[in-house]
Amino acid sequence: MLAIASDHGGLGLKNIIGEWLAQRGIDYEDMGTFNEESVDYPDYGVLVAKAVLEGRAERGILVCGTGIGMSIVANKFPGIRAALVHDEFTAKMAGEHNNANILVLGGRVLEASHACELVQIWLNTPFAGGRHQRRLDKIAALEEE
Repeated sequence: MLAIASDHGGLGLKNIIGEWLAQRGIDYEDMGTFNEESVDYPDYGVLVAKAVLEGRAERGILVCGTGIGMSIVANKFPGIRAALVHDEFTAKMAGEHNNANILVLGGRVLEASHACELVQIWLNTPFAGGRHQRRLDKIAALEEE
């Protein structure tokens, strides 16, 4: 199951991604926001990060205007590997090399069809392990310091 959320700047794209997921039978929980009223992205980034950390979601998707704010928020949580992606290569590497458990997108940066392609790439790219696991282990050790 995926957890998805956005602020007002990512609402439109988040809703399109939700429809795209539903059309493909991918289970997800929409954690907000649900209207265009201005909200603070940290309030929604934390919901998805905690859902992933607590095992209520396997992975998450966050959307704000640029994706930068949501990336910063999500990566404050030890164990979260949130990757801001903007093209096919970064979406693939987020999965293959970084085993990102949260994908972050910019609602004011990406066209909806392109964003959905990036979600598909990320969802379908297996983690390569090996030297990449060693690197993630080093990040996990830093989180424990």
